[in-house]
Amino acid sequence: MNNKISSRHLERRAVVYLRQSTPTQVEFNRESTERQYALADRALTLGWDKSQISVLDSDLGKSGQTTTGREDFHRLMAAVG
Repeated sequence: MNNKISSRHLERRAVVYLRQSTPTQVEFNRESTERQYALADRALTLGWDKSQISVLDSDLGKSGQTTTGREDFHRLMAAVG
């Protein structure tokens, strides 16, 4: 476990929010998407239990110009807000 991460941190959920702005970015920047998914694995190595890690990826390929239609963005804001 990382010495900067306390049990207080590990009691909270770890949320990984994935997003790329366009379907073309999702298709051609696969390495970026893979790195974003790898953040969930990183949370595991830092000590979070798998049941405490949420991956929100339904907004992949949706523009950030508006929050309309970005359901995972709304879930994330509800979780942290």
